[in-house]
Amino acid sequence: MAESEKAVSAQSAAEHAGAETAPAPLSGRQRAALVMVSLGSDRASQLYKYLNERDIEELTFEIARMGKTSNEQVESTLEQFYKLCLTHKMMTDGGIEYARSILEKAFGESAAKMLLDRVSQTLQSKPFNFFSKGDPKALLSLLQSERPQVIALIMSYMDSEQAAQVLENLPEQKRIPTVMAMAKMDRVSPEAISIVEDEMKRKFDTIITSEDNMNLGGIDFVADVMNHIDRSNEKRIFDELDVTDPDLSSDIKDKMFVFEDILTMDDRSVQRFIRDCDSKDIVFALKTANEEMRQIFFSNMSKRMAETVRGDMENARNIRLRDVEEAQQRIVNLIRRLEDQGEVIINKGGDADNVLV
Repeated sequence: MAESEKAVSAQSAAEHAGAETAPAPLSGRQRAALVMVSLGSDRASQLYKYLNERDIEELTFEIARMGKTSNEQVESTLEQFYKLCLTHKMMTDGGIEYARSILEKAFGESAAKMLLDRVSQTLQSKPFNFFSKGDPKALLSLLQSERPQVIALIMSYMDSEQAAQVLENLPEQKRIPTVMAMAKMDRVSPEAISIVEDEMKRKFDTIITSEDNMNLGGIDFVADVMNHIDRSNEKRIFDELDVTDPDLSSDIKDKMFVFEDILTMDDRSVQRFIRDCDSKDIVFALKTANEEMRQIFFSNMSKRMAETVRGDMENARNIRLRDVEEAQQRIVNLIRRLEDQGEVIINKGGDADNVLV
């Protein structure tokens, strides 16, 4: 065989061998970036809310430098992500032994052990995680006897809905100090967390460790908690906070969206959320509203709908204030969901909220 033919043959063989070489395994960050890309921008943006600045930076860098990926890599990564999510849910809902039994039947003993080990490390890395599985009444009973600073620290590790439930049920004299402690909390040292954990250990016989400083509390967290509280409790807390610390009260309100803020929305956004509103909620919500608020609603709905709502309002009798507040809260929740989807604009102040037309 001529030298030229040998060279061509060698090159062809090398190319063929390269084509069959398995792709290099992805790092943990690369797999995380692949999951985010696969979820799409809307869902991925929701996950970003739960990451700290360093994680966001590193993940964004990986996404930006991501090249082509094989179908095998995508399928393998998403399958692993699904299994980890499934394991996490089974462990938090049914406990580790329940999860082990199901996973071993589904994926085998070896895969089950790997999944349980990985998820166990994640769950144990978060202090006070046992509160999510504890009896709510026992939790409230415990926290009611604690100092506001301790309550604030523990609540900062809860999701906003659970924290809202705790805040609603705290004694009146502890609510405002706890809100203020949460709002003014910034970074907490591992030593301080360990002291609180030791105190909880004596009562719950549970040890949870913390390795790094965590971003806790803050105005944004308190605003999220307040957004989940019913309107009557929300009003009581802000009425007192307006007197105790008006600047802090104003800062928290600036991060929230409440029913009265509909007055600041543009007509197009009002028309959008009205389209999805239950007409009964509008009737109830406007029963105690001032004329300016009513006009915002009526001027942004069809003439026929406005006439129907006005008629229903005149005929509605003996409506409880609680029903009015719940209807207003459902409308507020709808607006927040639509804002998350980018379908309405909530004006929270600042140049970023200026709308260009």
